[in-house]
Amino acid sequence: MNRLLMILIAAATMLTACQSNQTDTGNSSGSNEQSAQTETAQSNNEPTEESTSQSEWSSLPEYDTIIREVDSQDYTFRTVTDNKNERILILTNQDGEEKYKTIFIKNTSRLKIIDIDGGGQLFNDVLEDS
Repeated sequence: MNRLLMILIAAATMLTACQSNQTDTGNSSGSNEQSAQTETAQSNNEPTEESTSQSEWSSLPEYDTIIREVDSQDYTFRTVTDNKNERILILTNQDGEEKYKTIFIKNTSRLKIIDIDGGGQLFNDVLEDS
């Protein structure tokens, strides 16, 4: 009886540990998965900000690289997460469609820019001048 109980506890622990360590290898199931991730990030952090005013965003260390890497269209920046470790922004076009996602890791100054429309990762490098 003890052995069966130990095996059951070990199996439950392993299953739980395996599920909590999943990595995002791409969005193969569509935008529903991404929406769930965005909603989770929003609920765990401060409320989102949305602004078309580029002056408040231009002070960010990653701003120049973002503008250089994406096309020259005007985008609305929306903060999904901004905490002591990372800042995640979503760039939407004038029609309200999400086009780009940026992830800035603050302690290493690494910036990732992802084309949400299926273009994949556009940029992934450490910023030198931050």
